[in-house]
Amino acid sequence: MEIFITDIDVKDVRFPTSLLADGSDAMHTDPDYSCAYVTLKTNKGIEGYGLTFTLGRGTEIVVQACKSMSYLVKGQKVTEIFANFGSFWRKLTSETQLRWLGPEKGVTHLATAAIINALWDLWARLENKPVWKLLVDLTPEQLVSTIDFRYITDVITKEEVIKMLKESEKGKTEREELLKKNGYPAYTTQVGWLGYSDEKMKTLCKKFLDLGFTSFKAKVGQNLKDDIRRCKLIREMIGNENKLMVDANQIWDVNESIEWMKELEQFKPIWIEEPTSPDDILGHAKIAEALRPHGIGVATGEMCANRVIFKQLLQAKAIDYCQIDSARIGGINEILAVYFMCKKLGVPVCPHAGGIGLCEMVQHLQMWDFVSLSGSTDDRVIEYVDQQHEYFEHPVRIHNACYMPPMSSGYSTKLKDNCIKNYIHPDGIQWKQMYEKGLFQKISC
Repeated sequence: MEIFITDIDVKDVRFPTSLLADGSDAMHTDPDYSCAYVTLKTNKGIEGYGLTFTLGRGTEIVVQACKSMSYLVKGQKVTEIFANFGSFWRKLTSETQLRWLGPEKGVTHLATAAIINALWDLWARLENKPVWKLLVDLTPEQLVSTIDFRYITDVITKEEVIKMLKESEKGKTEREELLKKNGYPAYTTQVGWLGYSDEKMKTLCKKFLDLGFTSFKAKVGQNLKDDIRRCKLIREMIGNENKLMVDANQIWDVNESIEWMKELEQFKPIWIEEPTSPDDILGHAKIAEALRPHGIGVATGEMCANRVIFKQLLQAKAIDYCQIDSARIGGINEILAVYFMCKKLGVPVCPHAGGIGLCEMVQHLQMWDFVSLSGSTDDRVIEYVDQQHEYFEHPVRIHNACYMPPMSSGYSTKLKDNCIKNYIHPDGIQWKQMYEKGLFQKISC
């Protein structure tokens, strides 16, 4: 029997992370990690689950955008979607009226990611494979058919991608077995949220050192003296043999970024993440050129709008580490295009994660890259934050500071039913209790 999509359900799910300053940084001081959560329903009862990450207020806007796009998906035969996934992706992002609200950026692109992520979860469930394995097992031609190459053929073409994948086929089986045995290296941001006290940072540094972590990231950017104190504290805790990264979350101007980081050079950070506006390609290029002689790379990508911005960052040699985000641009289809451009231009991918569901999703992408494309973990690492995993049916598994490959079918994106009952906004059980306690004020939209 032909399988087709009968309905789309979209929920606004929020978690009160601001109460403990979890996720706090120089730009986003009080985030409540949240998501627009999409469930695709089919006539055979099999469902696909996808999400896009948000910080609380405004999630309802993304939810509405998903609903506005849903007519493009309802009634579609899944075999036809997956056989021509690149064309379907373009159809979704090129809807003649909705496209005006982007195009291919902002709220509509976040909604695109939620729907596309749910489609990949559905496809993997139908194949009874985790998404990383589904990607690994697709032929080069099948994989290429999922990508929309419009606007990027001046850097990468279908023919080049097929050649890359075929050249990487040697050793795939061995790399897959190695992945299953050892997992994929992780670094943690959990020790360095900007709202944490010094004592809390010390405790967390010790915790993650004991867990085997060797790479740590700290948030910076509000106050130079505080940054020097906090970086000194973390460096003393983790020692000189371990890696330190810092993240400014877009807070600085270009010249300010350069001067501020020269003050932090003494702590030997390997990268400065999001030093300035995520749209400023030339600004990032200037920062990167100025800081490379100091041994500091530039990393960005979590707020990068689409493959075209990534293309320009790579062309301009503006980044030393590319940070794809599983929910910022248009889902796996567009993310694959970025991986291939990075492969061609020699920039390692180190995914952004941490927010609700991001760790669960990006692990699949980076594991596929190791097995099928780059074949290496050199200068590559996945961000890890130790929160919200308990709400998923198949949460990430970390062993010896490495992500262990998921073995359950899908994209690891299905939330537990109890989680939705508690945290659906604004009428979930936990939200009602927090309103009654005065922890949050209920806002009518």
